[in-house]
Amino acid sequence: MIQGWTKSDWRAKPRVQMPDYPDQGALKVAETQLAKYPPLVFAGEARKLKKQLAMAAEGKAFLLQGGDCAESFSEFSADNIRDTFRVMLQMAVVLTYGAKVPVIKVGRMAGQFAKPRSAGTEVIGGVELPSYRGDIINGFDFDATSRLPDPQRMLQAYTQSAASLNLLRAFSTGGFADIHRVHSWTLGFAEHDKAERYRELSNRIADALDFMTAAGVNADTAHTLSTVEFYTSHEALLLEYEEALCRIDSLTGQPVAGSGHMIWIGDRTRQPDGAHVEFCKGVLNPIGLKCGPSTTAEDLKILMAKLNPLNEPGRLTLIARFGAGKVGDHLPRLIKTVKSEGANVLWSCDSMHGNTIKAASGYKTRPFESVLREVREFFEIHKAEGTIPGGVHFEMTGKDVTECTGGLRAVKDEDLSDRYHTACDPRLNASQSLELAFLVAEELTSRREENRRIAL
Repeated sequence: MIQGWTKSDWRAKPRVQMPDYPDQGALKVAETQLAKYPPLVFAGEARKLKKQLAMAAEGKAFLLQGGDCAESFSEFSADNIRDTFRVMLQMAVVLTYGAKVPVIKVGRMAGQFAKPRSAGTEVIGGVELPSYRGDIINGFDFDATSRLPDPQRMLQAYTQSAASLNLLRAFSTGGFADIHRVHSWTLGFAEHDKAERYRELSNRIADALDFMTAAGVNADTAHTLSTVEFYTSHEALLLEYEEALCRIDSLTGQPVAGSGHMIWIGDRTRQPDGAHVEFCKGVLNPIGLKCGPSTTAEDLKILMAKLNPLNEPGRLTLIARFGAGKVGDHLPRLIKTVKSEGANVLWSCDSMHGNTIKAASGYKTRPFESVLREVREFFEIHKAEGTIPGGVHFEMTGKDVTECTGGLRAVKDEDLSDRYHTACDPRLNASQSLELAFLVAEELTSRREENRRIAL
């Protein structure tokens, strides 16, 4: 625990990307009520995740982090949670086979409600209103009442997060996650006419599972084949919510963010002397730090020292987000900074946020090829630098949406309007997510085989 730190210290620091609630009395009531609720996650879970992330930083595990751009009150349903969870399990099986190490599954779920915006207001039809900042803050509908920040929304976000976690925990341990069932879904994907390059890998996974079954290793004899560990994460943007759910770990006396297992600081809120860094530095949870093109070496040094003063393995994940074609301009200098400081970090690749474009149809989208290209560049740079690419971070959904172009099913610009459901940024659909997992698995397999050759 950082000496003298309290969970409300952030209030004395400069704050950005946060709402100004017009009714401070209502805000206080909501915060007081939220502070009485049980935490959504527990310190022991956060500590366990931290240990696993430390393994990923050494190349002994791999981080898969994915889920919604921003969770929605209106689209909340058991089916949506199940479908995204299922796709992440499929991706994890493919990545596990490719990397030959455990895959740490962390969802952007049960708390990913707040979103930073490039402008504080937006104009439609000559009318200017506050920007939509996520359902935990205000409403998506373009009217003055909906766009007014409402602190009661924090209570609804908590309730939805609790229900989501309850279902995720049931799915994780109730048989739904059985590895044979999960791969049977993947086999269906590989039967697509254009999926020939993935069919061989899919069949190899099936052969491995058949061998294990023949050898007597199955869900009845090996508990790990029928259950999974699944963690939640979100951007710690709305600090009133984070403070209200901050608790003291009864075993260690350390503060823990009870809102999610892992929280991260966005590229727009990583000011070294800002409110978000101030809050995150004091909790024991694993912390993610988004690193974009504007991240300087000096800022990164300060941020690593503040967020991980004890240089604890697994504590800090640097999530690189530059855009396809730009990774080589920025990642090497940040890697050199980390090396010069001797810092323990896990490197992960967010290949979504730097690849957003406006299609000719007017829709905001992300080309699948650009997303894939950034991942490949991320792996190539780490290979050149002799460092470990430890994870990937995607905005995705289990729904059959048409928000990102390209992929096996070849979503085109003119298809975007068919099922464009996101309230904020475009997400990979189920097919695109799984295809990306196969392609990342190829990168991991190639890296593993090269390391083996070097060792020989």
